[in-house]
Amino acid sequence: MMIRKEAIDLFRSDDLIGIGMAADAVRRKLHPDNVVSYIIDRNINYTNFCTEYCSFCAFYRPMGHEEGYVLPQETIFQKIRETLALGGTGILMQGGLNPDLKIEWYEDLLRGIKQRFNIWTHCFSAPEICCIAEVSGLSLHDTLRRLRDAGLDSLPGGGAEILDDDVRTRISRLKCTTQEWIDVHRACHALGIATTATMMFGTGESIEQRMNHLDIVRQIQMDTGGFTAFIPWAFQREYTSLGRFVKEEASAVEYLKMLALSRLYLENVPNIQSSWVTPGPKICQIGLRFGGNDVGSIMIEENVVSAAGTHHRATEEELRRLIRDAGFVPKQRDTLYRTYYLN
Repeated sequence: MMIRKEAIDLFRSDDLIGIGMAADAVRRKLHPDNVVSYIIDRNINYTNFCTEYCSFCAFYRPMGHEEGYVLPQETIFQKIRETLALGGTGILMQGGLNPDLKIEWYEDLLRGIKQRFNIWTHCFSAPEICCIAEVSGLSLHDTLRRLRDAGLDSLPGGGAEILDDDVRTRISRLKCTTQEWIDVHRACHALGIATTATMMFGTGESIEQRMNHLDIVRQIQMDTGGFTAFIPWAFQREYTSLGRFVKEEASAVEYLKMLALSRLYLENVPNIQSSWVTPGPKICQIGLRFGGNDVGSIMIEENVVSAAGTHHRATEEELRRLIRDAGFVPKQRDTLYRTYYLN
Protein backbone atom coordinates (compact mmCIF):
# COMPACT_ATOMS: atom_id res chain seq x y z
CA MET A 1 0.00 0.00 0.00
CA MET A 2 1.06 3.58 -0.63
CA ILE A 3 2.70 5.24 2.37
CA ARG A 4 1.52 8.57 3.76
CA LYS A 5 4.58 10.63 2.75
CA GLU A 6 4.41 9.28 -0.80
CA ALA A 7 0.75 10.32 -1.01
CA ILE A 8 1.49 13.84 0.23
CA ASP A 9 4.41 14.24 -2.19
CA LEU A 10 2.23 13.03 -5.05
CA PHE A 11 -0.52 15.51 -4.20
CA ARG A 12 1.99 18.38 -4.08
CA SER A 13 3.57 17.46 -7.40
CA ASP A 14 2.63 19.13 -10.68
CA ASP A 15 2.35 15.80 -12.48
CA LEU A 16 -1.43 15.74 -12.87
CA ILE A 17 -1.32 13.26 -15.75
CA GLY A 18 1.03 10.97 -13.81
CA ILE A 19 -1.19 10.81 -10.73
CA GLY A 20 -4.20 10.19 -12.96
CA MET A 21 -2.49 7.35 -14.82
CA ALA A 22 -1.41 5.74 -11.54
CA ALA A 23 -4.95 5.89 -10.16
CA ASP A 24 -6.38 4.59 -13.43
CA ALA A 25 -4.06 1.58 -13.20
CA VAL A 26 -5.48 0.73 -9.76
CA ARG A 27 -9.03 1.16 -11.07
CA ARG A 28 -8.32 -1.18 -13.98
CA LYS A 29 -6.85 -3.75 -11.60
CA LEU A 30 -9.91 -3.67 -9.34
CA HIS A 31 -12.47 -3.23 -12.15
CA PRO A 32 -11.00 -4.86 -15.27
CA ASP A 33 -14.28 -5.13 -17.18
CA ASN A 34 -14.41 -1.42 -18.17
CA VAL A 35 -17.74 -0.92 -16.40
CA VAL A 36 -18.79 2.31 -14.69
CA SER A 37 -21.85 2.05 -12.48
CA TYR A 38 -24.64 4.38 -11.42
CA ILE A 39 -27.73 4.10 -9.24
CA ILE A 40 -31.31 5.31 -9.47
CA ASP A 41 -32.30 6.45 -6.01
CA ARG A 42 -33.72 9.48 -4.25
CA ASN A 43 -32.43 11.74 -1.52
CA ILE A 44 -35.19 12.29 1.04
CA ASN A 45 -34.43 14.93 3.65
CA TYR A 46 -37.00 14.11 6.31
CA THR A 47 -36.29 17.20 8.45
CA ASN A 48 -34.25 20.37 8.12
CA PHE A 49 -34.44 21.27 11.81
CA CYS A 50 -30.93 21.03 13.21
CA THR A 51 -29.08 22.09 16.35
CA GLU A 52 -25.51 21.91 14.97
CA TYR A 53 -25.22 25.20 13.01
CA CYS A 54 -22.45 23.89 10.73
CA SER A 55 -20.84 26.82 8.92
CA PHE A 56 -20.69 24.98 5.59
CA CYS A 57 -24.41 24.12 5.50
CA ALA A 58 -27.11 26.26 3.87
CA PHE A 59 -29.85 23.65 4.29
CA TYR A 60 -30.57 23.55 8.02
CA ARG A 61 -33.00 25.69 9.99
CA PRO A 62 -32.78 26.20 13.77
CA MET A 63 -35.42 24.67 16.00
CA GLY A 64 -38.67 26.61 15.83
CA HIS A 65 -37.79 28.42 12.59
CA GLU A 66 -40.78 29.12 10.35
CA GLU A 67 -39.03 27.45 7.40
CA GLY A 68 -38.28 24.28 9.36
CA TYR A 69 -40.14 21.04 8.71
CA VAL A 70 -40.51 17.37 9.58
CA LEU A 71 -41.97 15.44 6.65
CA PRO A 72 -45.13 13.44 7.42
CA GLN A 73 -44.84 9.72 6.76
CA GLU A 74 -47.30 9.86 3.88
CA THR A 75 -45.17 12.49 2.13
CA ILE A 76 -42.15 10.20 2.44
CA PHE A 77 -44.19 7.24 1.18
CA GLN A 78 -45.29 9.25 -1.86
CA LYS A 79 -41.68 10.16 -2.65
CA ILE A 80 -40.83 6.44 -2.51
CA ARG A 81 -43.70 5.58 -4.86
CA GLU A 82 -42.37 8.16 -7.34
CA THR A 83 -38.85 6.71 -6.99
CA LEU A 84 -40.03 3.17 -7.72
CA ALA A 85 -42.02 4.42 -10.72
CA LEU A 86 -38.78 5.83 -12.15
CA GLY A 87 -36.97 2.51 -11.74
CA GLY A 88 -35.35 3.43 -8.44
CA THR A 89 -33.95 0.77 -6.16
CA GLY A 90 -33.17 2.72 -3.03
CA ILE A 91 -33.58 5.84 -0.94
CA LEU A 92 -30.87 7.89 0.72
CA MET A 93 -32.66 9.42 3.68
CA GLN A 94 -30.91 11.97 5.86
CA GLY A 95 -31.90 15.02 7.85
CA GLY A 96 -30.85 17.56 10.40
CA LEU A 97 -30.11 16.68 14.02
CA ASN A 98 -33.58 17.11 15.46
CA PRO A 99 -33.77 16.46 19.23
CA ASP A 100 -37.56 16.16 19.07
CA LEU A 101 -37.29 12.86 17.14
CA LYS A 102 -36.45 9.87 19.33
CA ILE A 103 -35.71 6.37 18.13
CA GLU A 104 -39.35 5.29 18.14
CA TRP A 105 -40.07 7.87 15.41
CA TYR A 106 -37.37 6.34 13.20
CA GLU A 107 -38.39 2.76 13.96
CA ASP A 108 -42.00 3.51 13.08
CA LEU A 109 -40.94 5.17 9.81
CA LEU A 110 -38.62 2.33 8.78
CA ARG A 111 -41.22 -0.33 9.55
CA GLY A 112 -43.81 1.63 7.60
CA ILE A 113 -41.49 1.79 4.58
CA LYS A 114 -40.65 -1.91 4.67
CA GLN A 115 -44.30 -2.91 5.09
CA ARG A 116 -45.27 -0.98 1.96
CA PHE A 117 -42.28 -1.09 -0.40
CA ASN A 118 -39.51 -3.33 -1.69
CA ILE A 119 -36.77 -0.70 -1.53
CA TRP A 120 -33.29 -0.42 -0.01
CA THR A 121 -32.98 2.04 2.89
CA HIS A 122 -29.58 3.76 2.95
CA CYS A 123 -30.23 6.17 5.80
CA PHE A 124 -28.94 8.37 8.64
CA SER A 125 -25.38 9.68 8.89
CA ALA A 126 -23.13 9.16 11.90
CA PRO A 127 -24.09 12.52 13.47
CA GLU A 128 -27.77 11.56 13.19
CA ILE A 129 -27.09 8.21 14.85
CA CYS A 130 -25.23 9.97 17.68
CA CYS A 131 -28.14 12.38 18.11
CA ILE A 132 -30.76 9.61 18.09
CA ALA A 133 -28.75 7.65 20.66
CA GLU A 134 -28.31 10.68 22.91
CA VAL A 135 -31.92 11.89 22.91
CA SER A 136 -33.16 8.29 23.32
CA GLY A 137 -30.74 7.40 26.14
CA LEU A 138 -29.24 4.48 24.23
CA SER A 139 -25.79 3.21 23.28
CA LEU A 140 -24.65 3.44 19.67
CA HIS A 141 -24.81 -0.36 19.40
CA ASP A 142 -28.38 -0.58 20.68
CA THR A 143 -29.49 2.37 18.54
CA LEU A 144 -28.10 0.78 15.39
CA ARG A 145 -29.38 -2.68 16.28
CA ARG A 146 -32.91 -1.36 16.77
CA LEU A 147 -32.79 0.64 13.54
CA ARG A 148 -31.43 -2.40 11.66
CA ASP A 149 -34.17 -4.59 13.05
CA ALA A 150 -36.78 -1.98 12.05
CA GLY A 151 -35.56 -1.93 8.45
CA LEU A 152 -32.32 0.07 8.10
CA ASP A 153 -30.25 -1.62 5.37
CA SER A 154 -27.07 0.46 5.20
CA LEU A 155 -25.58 3.75 6.42
CA PRO A 156 -24.19 6.60 4.29
CA GLY A 157 -20.87 8.19 5.17
CA GLY A 158 -22.19 11.72 5.58
CA GLY A 159 -21.10 13.95 8.43
CA ALA A 160 -17.45 13.03 7.97
CA GLU A 161 -16.37 16.31 6.35
CA ILE A 162 -12.68 16.10 7.37
CA LEU A 163 -11.93 13.54 10.09
CA ASP A 164 -9.58 15.83 11.99
CA ASP A 165 -10.84 17.52 15.15
CA ASP A 166 -8.98 20.77 14.53
CA VAL A 167 -10.88 21.13 11.26
CA ARG A 168 -14.15 19.98 12.79
CA THR A 169 -13.86 22.50 15.62
CA ARG A 170 -13.47 25.24 13.03
CA ILE A 171 -16.27 24.30 10.62
CA SER A 172 -18.74 22.19 12.65
CA ARG A 173 -17.88 22.53 16.33
CA LEU A 174 -21.17 21.05 17.59
CA LYS A 175 -21.24 18.05 15.28
CA CYS A 176 -19.94 14.61 16.29
CA THR A 177 -16.22 14.25 16.87
CA THR A 178 -13.87 12.24 14.72
CA GLN A 179 -13.93 9.43 17.27
CA GLU A 180 -17.73 9.38 17.36
CA TRP A 181 -17.85 9.08 13.55
CA ILE A 182 -15.39 6.20 13.79
CA ASP A 183 -17.39 4.54 16.58
CA VAL A 184 -20.64 4.68 14.58
CA HIS A 185 -19.12 3.08 11.49
CA ARG A 186 -17.27 0.41 13.46
CA ALA A 187 -20.50 -0.40 15.31
CA CYS A 188 -22.35 -0.66 11.98
CA HIS A 189 -19.77 -3.05 10.58
CA ALA A 190 -19.91 -5.18 13.74
CA LEU A 191 -23.68 -5.45 13.29
CA GLY A 192 -23.39 -6.40 9.62
CA ILE A 193 -24.51 -2.98 8.36
CA ALA A 194 -22.47 -1.88 5.34
CA THR A 195 -21.53 1.80 5.12
CA THR A 196 -19.88 4.26 2.76
CA ALA A 197 -17.26 6.86 3.67
CA THR A 198 -17.18 10.42 2.37
CA MET A 199 -14.85 13.42 2.48
CA MET A 200 -15.79 17.07 2.00
CA PHE A 201 -12.56 18.94 1.29
CA GLY A 202 -11.72 22.52 0.35
CA THR A 203 -12.61 24.28 3.63
CA GLY A 204 -9.07 25.56 4.24
CA GLU A 205 -7.66 22.32 5.67
CA SER A 206 -4.13 21.10 4.91
CA ILE A 207 -3.17 18.04 2.89
CA GLU A 208 -1.88 16.53 6.14
CA GLN A 209 -5.37 16.88 7.65
CA ARG A 210 -6.90 15.28 4.58
CA MET A 211 -4.43 12.44 4.96
CA ASN A 212 -5.55 11.99 8.59
CA HIS A 213 -9.00 11.38 7.14
CA LEU A 214 -7.77 8.85 4.57
CA ASP A 215 -5.69 7.07 7.23
CA ILE A 216 -8.81 6.59 9.37
CA VAL A 217 -10.88 5.21 6.50
CA ARG A 218 -8.07 2.87 5.42
CA GLN A 219 -7.54 1.53 8.95
CA ILE A 220 -11.24 0.88 9.56
CA GLN A 221 -11.44 -0.94 6.23
CA MET A 222 -8.40 -3.04 7.11
CA ASP A 223 -10.09 -4.03 10.38
CA THR A 224 -13.69 -4.54 9.23
CA GLY A 225 -14.02 -4.51 5.44
CA GLY A 226 -17.36 -2.76 5.94
CA PHE A 227 -17.01 0.19 3.55
CA THR A 228 -18.49 -0.34 0.10
CA ALA A 229 -17.28 2.94 -1.38
CA PHE A 230 -15.46 6.23 -0.80
CA ILE A 231 -16.95 9.47 -2.10
CA PRO A 232 -14.79 12.63 -2.04
CA TRP A 233 -16.38 15.94 -2.95
CA ALA A 234 -15.48 19.61 -2.78
CA PHE A 235 -17.05 22.19 -0.45
CA GLN A 236 -19.58 24.49 -2.15
CA ARG A 237 -19.31 27.94 -0.62
CA GLU A 238 -21.92 30.13 -2.33
CA TYR A 239 -24.70 30.42 0.26
CA THR A 240 -22.84 29.29 3.38
CA SER A 241 -21.43 31.27 6.27
CA LEU A 242 -18.10 29.44 5.93
CA GLY A 243 -17.92 30.73 2.38
CA ARG A 244 -17.08 34.19 3.73
CA PHE A 245 -13.79 32.80 5.00
CA VAL A 246 -12.99 30.34 2.20
CA LYS A 247 -12.44 32.67 -0.72
CA GLU A 248 -11.85 30.06 -3.42
CA GLU A 249 -13.48 26.70 -3.92
CA ALA A 250 -11.31 23.72 -4.75
CA SER A 251 -10.36 23.79 -8.43
CA ALA A 252 -11.06 21.04 -10.92
CA VAL A 253 -7.38 20.09 -10.80
CA GLU A 254 -7.51 19.80 -7.00
CA TYR A 255 -10.65 17.67 -7.21
CA LEU A 256 -9.04 15.31 -9.71
CA LYS A 257 -5.91 15.06 -7.57
CA MET A 258 -7.95 14.17 -4.48
CA LEU A 259 -10.02 11.66 -6.43
CA ALA A 260 -6.86 9.98 -7.74
CA LEU A 261 -5.19 10.07 -4.34
CA SER A 262 -8.28 8.44 -2.81
CA ARG A 263 -8.08 5.59 -5.33
CA LEU A 264 -4.34 5.12 -4.77
CA TYR A 265 -4.38 5.34 -0.97
CA LEU A 266 -7.61 3.42 -0.36
CA GLU A 267 -6.81 0.40 -2.47
CA ASN A 268 -8.75 -1.72 0.06
CA VAL A 269 -12.02 0.17 -0.60
CA PRO A 270 -13.58 -1.39 -3.71
CA ASN A 271 -15.37 1.62 -5.21
CA ILE A 272 -14.48 5.29 -5.67
CA GLN A 273 -17.17 7.67 -6.87
CA SER A 274 -16.47 10.40 -9.40
CA SER A 275 -19.07 13.07 -8.69
CA TRP A 276 -20.99 15.05 -11.30
CA VAL A 277 -23.18 16.88 -8.77
CA THR A 278 -20.61 19.42 -7.59
CA PRO A 279 -17.84 19.56 -10.23
CA GLY A 280 -20.18 18.99 -13.18
CA PRO A 281 -20.43 16.26 -15.84
CA LYS A 282 -17.24 17.06 -17.79
CA ILE A 283 -14.98 16.83 -14.73
CA CYS A 284 -16.87 13.70 -13.70
CA GLN A 285 -15.93 12.11 -17.03
CA ILE A 286 -12.26 13.00 -16.56
CA GLY A 287 -12.53 11.60 -13.03
CA LEU A 288 -13.30 8.20 -14.53
CA ARG A 289 -9.67 8.22 -15.76
CA PHE A 290 -8.48 9.40 -12.34
CA GLY A 291 -9.61 6.36 -10.39
CA GLY A 292 -13.39 6.66 -10.32
CA ASN A 293 -15.51 3.65 -11.27
CA ASP A 294 -18.96 4.98 -10.32
CA VAL A 295 -20.86 8.22 -10.96
CA GLY A 296 -23.40 7.98 -8.15
CA SER A 297 -27.09 8.70 -8.49
CA ILE A 298 -29.29 10.39 -11.08
CA MET A 299 -30.47 12.43 -8.06
CA ILE A 300 -34.24 12.39 -8.45
CA GLU A 301 -34.26 14.83 -5.54
CA GLU A 302 -31.44 16.67 -3.77
CA ASN A 303 -31.76 19.55 -1.33
CA VAL A 304 -28.58 19.94 0.71
CA VAL A 305 -25.90 20.60 -1.92
CA SER A 306 -28.33 22.60 -4.05
CA ALA A 307 -29.00 24.86 -1.06
CA ALA A 308 -25.30 25.74 -1.16
CA GLY A 309 -25.53 26.83 -4.79
CA THR A 310 -24.99 23.72 -6.94
CA HIS A 311 -27.76 22.82 -9.37
CA HIS A 312 -26.48 20.19 -11.80
CA ARG A 313 -29.15 17.65 -12.79
CA ALA A 314 -29.05 14.45 -14.87
CA THR A 315 -31.48 11.89 -16.20
CA GLU A 316 -30.60 8.22 -16.38
CA GLU A 317 -29.93 8.42 -20.12
CA GLU A 318 -27.70 11.48 -19.61
CA LEU A 319 -25.62 9.58 -17.06
CA ARG A 320 -25.41 6.56 -19.36
CA ARG A 321 -24.28 8.79 -22.21
CA LEU A 322 -21.75 10.50 -19.94
CA ILE A 323 -20.28 7.09 -19.11
CA ARG A 324 -20.30 5.84 -22.71
CA ASP A 325 -18.72 9.04 -24.04
CA ALA A 326 -15.90 8.60 -21.52
CA GLY A 327 -15.19 5.17 -23.02
CA PHE A 328 -16.91 2.90 -20.49
CA VAL A 329 -19.86 0.53 -20.30
CA PRO A 330 -22.69 1.92 -18.12
CA LYS A 331 -24.39 -0.43 -15.68
CA GLN A 332 -27.10 0.32 -13.19
CA ARG A 333 -26.20 -0.85 -9.68
CA ASP A 334 -27.89 -1.14 -6.32
CA THR A 335 -26.73 0.47 -3.08
CA LEU A 336 -24.22 -2.32 -2.40
CA TYR A 337 -22.62 -1.84 -5.85
CA ARG A 338 -24.07 -5.00 -7.37
CA THR A 339 -24.81 -4.32 -11.04
CA TYR A 340 -28.13 -5.13 -12.65
CA TYR A 341 -28.01 -4.66 -16.41
CA LEU A 342 -25.53 -5.51 -19.16
CA ASN A 343 -25.98 -2.46 -21.40
